[in-house]
Amino acid sequence: MSQNEKYLAMHRWPLDDRPRQKLIHKGRTALSDAELLAILIGSGSKDEDAVSLSRRILASVAYNLLELGKCSVKSLCQFKGIGPAKAVVIVAAIELSRRRVDSRALSRKRISSSGQVYALLQPLIADLPHEEFWILYLNNSNKLICKDLISKGGITATLVDTRLVLKKALEVGAVALILGHNHPSGSLQPSKADTSLTRKLKRASESVDIKILDHLIVTEKAYFSFADEGLL
Repeated sequence: MSQNEKYLAMHRWPLDDRPRQKLIHKGRTALSDAELLAILIGSGSKDEDAVSLSRRILASVAYNLLELGKCSVKSLCQFKGIGPAKAVVIVAAIELSRRRVDSRALSRKRISSSGQVYALLQPLIADLPHEEFWILYLNNSNKLICKDLISKGGITATLVDTRLVLKKALEVGAVALILGHNHPSGSLQPSKADTSLTRKLKRASESVDIKILDHLIVTEKAYFSFADEGLL
């Protein structure tokens, strides 16, 4: 039997097995990751249905959705059946999921622990291939006013302009800040530059009566807190 004879297009599947109909009649939790991804891409190739293609994409990242989140449009287009349009849909869906988690974090009440800060920053920066430095701006009740990407750097470093940090803090009326950046290498050990920058921002902030409450180094599975380690 040839490859094409083995292949059965999804529109010829029993209705209950088709991902879209399955979601409608059985709910989203009834679908596998591959079936959900198949709904996004819509179709496969002439030799492969969308679910099989989705399984192949997921297999390439060991079925780890965090790793899938690292895939670029270019890397996704390496799969037969995935062009720029489908790749963009996948990347956009992953970004929406990140923002959903982020929105949930924004609705939290008072920030009182490094664990809460990690829960907010982890989906935002943990799996990036480059460093990003973010600031959380808090009011006098330690509630989050807003967050801001201050700088984006290379694999091992990023630069931060103290003036921009304080300008934003004064604009939004923040009385406290929490610093956070990721280490793409996975190391939780603060570098000399990390420690120096923390001290520099702390001194500058104190000059305008703004406190630095913590600085987190974020990786995919863990974090380092300057406050918890007594380095503030």
